[in-house]
Amino acid sequence: MKESQNHLNHKQRVDLGSFYTPKDIVGLTSSLLQKNVENITDFSIFDSSCGYGSFLTLKIKAKRFIGADVDKQAIDEAKKTTKDVEFFEGNSLQNVARQNYQITDDEKLIMIGNPPYNDTTSIIRQSIKDKSVQDEIDQDIKTRDLGMSFLLSYDKLKANYICVLHPLSYLIKKANFTSLGKLIKNYKLIDGIIISSHEFSDTSRGMAFPILISLYTRDRSGMNYEYVKNYKFQTKERKTFCLNDFDTIVNYISKYPNKKYISDTSKPVAKFYTMRDINALKRSRTFIENDTANTVYVIMDKLPYYCYVDVFKKYADKLPYYFGNCDVIINHEEFEKIKECFIAESVHNNQILKKQFKFRDIPNAGAKIEEYFNKLLRKHIYAAN
Repeated sequence: MKESQNHLNHKQRVDLGSFYTPKDIVGLTSSLLQKNVENITDFSIFDSSCGYGSFLTLKIKAKRFIGADVDKQAIDEAKKTTKDVEFFEGNSLQNVARQNYQITDDEKLIMIGNPPYNDTTSIIRQSIKDKSVQDEIDQDIKTRDLGMSFLLSYDKLKANYICVLHPLSYLIKKANFTSLGKLIKNYKLIDGIIISSHEFSDTSRGMAFPILISLYTRDRSGMNYEYVKNYKFQTKERKTFCLNDFDTIVNYISKYPNKKYISDTSKPVAKFYTMRDINALKRSRTFIENDTANTVYVIMDKLPYYCYVDVFKKYADKLPYYFGNCDVIINHEEFEKIKECFIAESVHNNQILKKQFKFRDIPNAGAKIEEYFNKLLRKHIYAAN
């Protein structure tokens, strides 16, 4: 397989969400299929965003291999390096139907690959994202993210299995999960491996985020969000990660602008910047001085929690990449025991709070906080990033 897959410039890659997959990741995908799918020789394997065809060179015997891509040059290159593959050029999210790829209604089908993911509502590089790609997507699968639209297209194709890469945030963020609509009603996650976005040299040049090599089976009982929260994800580094192993700050405070929810009798004592997930916290502010569209107003009884987030930010870089899209983690029972330590630490070290509050020194506050975080994250905090 050709190592250099760079016929697109940076703008074109962002527009199309096209970033190619390393061989070892293709190998992990292949291992998931062989582990879970019996009689693969009875199935057709289809990559509807095949790029240079990496996923169509699996060391698996199948009934047929099919590839499609909107990028003609990628298809031409794929034809040079693959054998016995039927290729189709075109937008795989437009007029989605089996007959477009000569797949019969009774044909057993596995969807495979690394579909583009490109959040069209993101501020980041918004100006260079190609809106024409979104305009041509079937209405019943159109979402704010190309990757979600691809997942919904697999349901339209009635695939028996779906084995693709996608951001872990599609599942663990409840709003994203709900946006997957028919997919979560008709499919169930049965296996998967979390990898870092840094496995891809051309993406996420800064902060790593978790990507799931996922395997779904068509199952009319589907899956709900509780299923995801209880699912024990495995990482490439052989760590286990389960949402329900942790409590999060969202259960105690407002993450987003809350002015209309503040009562007249509850006078705010501080202002905080909107929180999203741990990766967003690493690059954003905590306490702020001025009113903005992103201001969260802090009332007195919630101040300890916001101080906790302010202190948590200092520890966030110690967390492995697979926590990146999670809310800030907390052990509420242990936090209650030392919450004054968090207030003291935040007031003494945050210049904005220092101007507003005076708070007594607490002996060994820093050591108690360090001990708290080591207990909270001991299985993960020293994992390789």
